[in-house]
Amino acid sequence: MSGLVYYSSATGNTARLVAALGIDAMRIPIRPSDPMPAPARPFALVCPTFADGAGRGAVPKQVIRFLNEPSHRALLRGVIGAGNRNFGATFALAGDVIAKKCNVPVLTRFELAGTDLDIASIRDGLDKFWRTQCLTTV
Repeated sequence: MSGLVYYSSATGNTARLVAALGIDAMRIPIRPSDPMPAPARPFALVCPTFADGAGRGAVPKQVIRFLNEPSHRALLRGVIGAGNRNFGATFALAGDVIAKKCNVPVLTRFELAGTDLDIASIRDGLDKFWRTQCLTTV
């Protein structure tokens, strides 16, 4: 299995989900002054959505900054979107935006910190995804 990179705001919802996955992961920092992680292997990105009612600003600025580095983008293989269903059409929109801009698949979506079912499903889905990636890149 390859890596996981994630962004979590101060609420910590995404960080709680990633911790529950038990998968090696690198965190994109909240503060711009903190150093960015430097993945050395392919990764999936977990990103929450922060959009206004029209969908603007869906991708957090720190995630944009991370993905603006070509070496990071080159290793991105898929994205997992997070959000809050109360926001309707913009639920997990950041995942869709990143997938389209970086030409990678949206692997799944989850709400807030996810449920036990989400955690099991994401873990299983990532395992299958990485096995498929290995088969297609050999």
